[in-house]
Amino acid sequence: MMGTSWDPELYLRFDDHRARPFFDLLARIGATAPRRVVDLGCGPGQLTTVLSRRWPAATVEALDSSPEMVEAARGRGVAAELGDVRQWLPAADTDVVVTNAVLQWVPGHTALLHRWLTALPAGAWFGMQVPGNHRSPSHTLARELTEEPRWRGAVALGEEDPVAEPVEYAQLFAGAGAEVDVWETTYTHRLTGADPVLAWICATVLRPVRDALDDAGWAAFRAELAPRLRTAYPMQADGTTWFPFRRIFAVARRG
Repeated sequence: MMGTSWDPELYLRFDDHRARPFFDLLARIGATAPRRVVDLGCGPGQLTTVLSRRWPAATVEALDSSPEMVEAARGRGVAAELGDVRQWLPAADTDVVVTNAVLQWVPGHTALLHRWLTALPAGAWFGMQVPGNHRSPSHTLARELTEEPRWRGAVALGEEDPVAEPVEYAQLFAGAGAEVDVWETTYTHRLTGADPVLAWICATVLRPVRDALDDAGWAAFRAELAPRLRTAYPMQADGTTWFPFRRIFAVARRG
């Protein structure tokens, strides 16, 4: 996420699908009257407004590293600030922290989780959600293409899985003295349109590739990747495409 450019409009193309894990996460956070609620990695802010509606008496703090996303969030009335989550620390009155589909972009984020949790006041809630699809065809096919002679050295996608397994997050939070609830869900999204899986990953995992290439190179890269994704995720007779997407969730309450 750090140093990567973002396109809020492209990201929101699949907003219904991207938002569902956020609501599933939020449903397990039991705070009733928090003083301060923080959205770390608020993106275009459409979900930050949900936090304000759930806890109208709370101060809602929003942070994102993308100027484009911060601008989009402010356009929705969110008091978003530009900043790096790696430098963030909770204020003394922070009772809820939510980070949704962000930490996969932050190397070494498990150390951050321990630091954040131990800095929160007693009774505070922390909720996180990250994609767990690093080994799915949508990602492996993109990585394989970047390793072919034409693209090797020009673009790169990391081989190492950027997120931990659910049990590792459970152990981390429990080791910090928190009550913890960890689970995973594989959503089977029904997508429509031409090359919908390519469109999905263009808004997320392929952003570093887009930043590394000029317009012609970006078009060529997508043209090579598209037929491979069509084979892995074939369009059905009714014109829809099924896209399984694994997500990992953790909710911790500070002891």
